Amino acid sequence: MSDPHAPATGVPAPSEPSASERVKATSAHLRGSIAAELATPTPVFGDASVQLIKFHGIYQQDDRDQRRALRAAGGEKAYQMMIRVRVPGGRVSPAAYLAHDRIVRRWGNGTLRITTRQAFQLHGVVKGDLRRTVRSINRTLLTTLAGCGDVERNITCCPAPRADRLRTEVAAVLADLVAALTPATSAYHEIWIDGQRARVTPAAPELEELYGDTYLPRKFKTAIALPGDNCVDVYAHDLGLVARRGDDGGLAGFTVLVGGGLGRTHHKLQTYPHLGQPLAEVPPAQAVALARAVVGVQRDHGDRRDRRHARLKYLVAERGLGWLRAEVEARLGHRLAEPGPLRWPAPSDHLGWHAQGDGLLYCGIHVENGRIRDRPEAALMTGLRRLVAELGTPVRLTPQQNLILTHIPPRQRVQVDAILAAHGVLPVRALPPTVRHAMACPALPTCGLAVAEAERVLPSLLRRLVEVADGLGLGREAIGVRMTGCPNGCTRPYLGDVGLVGTTLGKYDLHLGGDAAGTRLNSVYLPSVPLAEIPDRLQRPLRLFARERLPGERFGDFCHRIGVTQLRHRCGEVGPEAVVPIGA
Repeated sequence: MSDPHAPATGVPAPSEPSASERVKATSAHLRGSIAAELATPTPVFGDASVQLIKFHGIYQQDDRDQRRALRAAGGEKAYQMMIRVRVPGGRVSPAAYLAHDRIVRRWGNGTLRITTRQAFQLHGVVKGDLRRTVRSINRTLLTTLAGCGDVERNITCCPAPRADRLRTEVAAVLADLVAALTPATSAYHEIWIDGQRARVTPAAPELEELYGDTYLPRKFKTAIALPGDNCVDVYAHDLGLVARRGDDGGLAGFTVLVGGGLGRTHHKLQTYPHLGQPLAEVPPAQAVALARAVVGVQRDHGDRRDRRHARLKYLVAERGLGWLRAEVEARLGHRLAEPGPLRWPAPSDHLGWHAQGDGLLYCGIHVENGRIRDRPEAALMTGLRRLVAELGTPVRLTPQQNLILTHIPPRQRVQVDAILAAHGVLPVRALPPTVRHAMACPALPTCGLAVAEAERVLPSLLRRLVEVADGLGLGREAIGVRMTGCPNGCTRPYLGDVGLVGTTLGKYDLHLGGDAAGTRLNSVYLPSVPLAEIPDRLQRPLRLFARERLPGERFGDFCHRIGVTQLRHRCGEVGPEAVVPIGA
């Protein structure tokens, strides 16, 4: 089955494996010269090691705000490392949370960031502190291995800590998937933890049974959604597992989705966002084998010549779902059951107070753009540190970059509210919905892929959008705004009511028409809109929405119903801002 968003390009494919493939093939299972380079006083790694440290959860970056001044002074870039910690399902123990709080204040930039895939990111660590930082993370029983790289990344799962049999059994499958899809190499422990290479005999060499010597062509992402709650945006993943509740309340099986992924490259028509498609139904006992089979297909057939065209979604779009199904069935040795229908009411962001179902409560706390830090108006980092230390509450990270405090006795609810208020943290009910539902990637100054701002400019932009919405009587309307500094889609902007995708410094493609359930791609409404013009350009379709919406209709659904071409015409957006297809 071809993808409707995939234009025919006729772009010739490279004839040789990419440079990254050669680096992996000669790395001795992700070792390369990382250990030797760690022992040198230079602030940077060599090109090959820069690629390999990603598999260990580390990106080499620099402070791009300082580039011009440093260049003028004849100095080097202000190099630093970003470390991504794998947190399956977003589950963090109290001790691990407090340890990460200490680690970022000692070796990082003093902030802790929650990603849209329920992981932690630590920014601003210099090369000389890397080993101490990674060792400290490892002591918390979390790991940075496979936080990045061409392997299975952090597996996401609905974070709500409700006490029921289904969620308990899903958590067990999650743990099995993590164990089965984590790289087998001992390089991580050799380099970062104990410095000792695992002893292997010639008859028993180290094997990467699943990944092989060259791992995957590109990253691989998996999500687990709960029935009726797509808070993880399961359609945006290479592999999606949607839990099905049995008559006994337990886990009856999973509906399997394959071939999702939102990353693309500006002006490269062979790249595009793609939604996952239903492949099969599997019982719980087959989930791990099914996942390994899908990973195996991607390993063996993914494009190793062009990394921009290497995700599983391109195999599904170009070879067809039937081909993928046959490949998976051949590896499993049996036929797969047909997928059943899925229903998606609007998902929850799990913010505010909720009952867990076991007599305890959980409290979802909004973290603007996922950045845990102290600001003049709200000492969020200090407040969370105090809460976790005093109450001993476990923590869960959400796919919306927020944080949940769990297992709170009802008698401590007043104490939690008082501590948050004392540190200036607003209750969820006080947040404008446009602020509550927004997400932004880090972008500048650290991300090397960013071509525009995101995290640093979204707060002020949202306040202007709130004024626009209030003026139109839409102040309590839940309008999801997702902003990225490049087209790779880390905040899943192509699924939002409003998606803002950086095209160059200060300009953004404006997308409209996604749905709250995360099952529909939005469309480009206007290309390359200057940041300062976005509120005015959004005011026009919002005004139409306020006048013509159907009962209960959300803004994204309204834009999809009208269509961006008609919407643009009715809003007076004519002339050079013609429809620009994604990828053009």
